[in-house]
Order: sequence, then C-alpha cells, then structure tokens
Amino acid sequence: MPGQRPDVGRVHAGLAAGDSSVRLRVALAVGTTPDPRFVDALIERCAVEPEFQVREMLTWAITRHPASVTVPGLIEALSSERTQARSQALHTLSKIGDRRAWPAITRALLTDADDEVARSAWRAAVVLVPEDARPELAGVLATQLGRGDRATQLSLSRALIALGEVSRPPLDAATTALDPRVRQHAIATQRLWRDPDAEFEFAIEEAKRVVALGPTRQEG
Repeated sequence: MPGQRPDVGRVHAGLAAGDSSVRLRVALAVGTTPDPRFVDALIERCAVEPEFQVREMLTWAITRHPASVTVPGLIEALSSERTQARSQALHTLSKIGDRRAWPAITRALLTDADDEVARSAWRAAVVLVPEDARPELAGVLATQLGRGDRATQLSLSRALIALGEVSRPPLDAATTALDPRVRQHAIATQRLWRDPDAEFEFAIEEAKRVVALGPTRQEG
C-alpha cells in the first residue's frame, strides 16, 4: 500500500490477514492517509487484534481521523460484550481526549469486573473528566482500592493522584476501612503521592506493616 491511497476492500482484507506484519502495514497506511470510510474497520479490528504492537498502530490510525468521526463508534464499542473491545475503545478515547466522550465513562466501566477494562476506564476518566465531576470520580475510584494485582493497584493509585486534592478525602476515609487490603492500598497511595519516585511495591509492603501495627478500630 505505501505510495498509494488504500481502497476499502484491501483495507478490510489486510486488517484480517494472518500475518501480523501485514496488519501492521495496513494500519500504518490508513493512518498515513486518513479516510473516514476505514474508521469502522479499525475500531472493529481493535476488538479482536491479538498483537499489542498492531493494536497500538490501530489506535494511532484511529486518532489520525477527526474526533467527530471516531468518537461515536468508540462510544458504541464501550457496550460490547468483548472485554478487549471495551478496553481498546477506552484506551483510544483517552488518546483522543475529546471530553464529549465523558458521559460514556460510566460507573459500570469504572468498576468493570475485568481488570484491564477497569484500568483503561480509570485512565480515560482522568483525561476526560470535567472539573465539576472530579470529586465524584475520585469517590468512585476509591471504591476500587484493594482490587487486583500490583499493576492494577498501581494504575488506580496513579489515577487517584492525577485527580489531585479531590482524592484526599476518600483516600483518608479508606485508611480506616474494615478490609485490610483497602487500608494498605490507601496508605500506599498516600505514600506514593508524597514521594512519586518511591517504588510502589515498597510502598505496599510499608503500608502492610503500618496496618499490622496500627491501632485497632474502636467499637461502637
């Protein structure tokens, strides 16, 4: 395709090719020569593409098109039953940064059972949230403290920190939660906030010691 304008048939065939290098070249060609006719095919391929590098090129190709053309299709993909479709659509919306997509970042997505979808939703939400909705978003994100593996917890911590001062009240409240994992994660997030260069694993381990040695909750 290099040097010539791709046609619809070749784009669809190329994006479905068995060779990942072919799919990569097709996505590059479409991004280099944007055409609204190919946006749906790019979004559909994002939902099933197994190779990370190709997915990133598909995302780049989508962002090369006007937001007015891409955002509606990406919002539609957020309701897909495919977890990858939802996570990739969220990832791409965060790259586009068009705040008209904010109403589509629902509580259901922010608390999605799939960690990758939830992480993508947190990142997109921080980019898209309007100023007056930041406190509510911080409250919703705080309900996810303690979930997932270290990578998921670090992603949530970064999202809460990125929201700024509105995250302090829900974080403070979480440090006295009944669930020790929630308390540990909240304390580790506060420590990471104070020292952005700190290793998250170290912050978690330190938070565990704080929780283990801290005062017991008062009855009553």
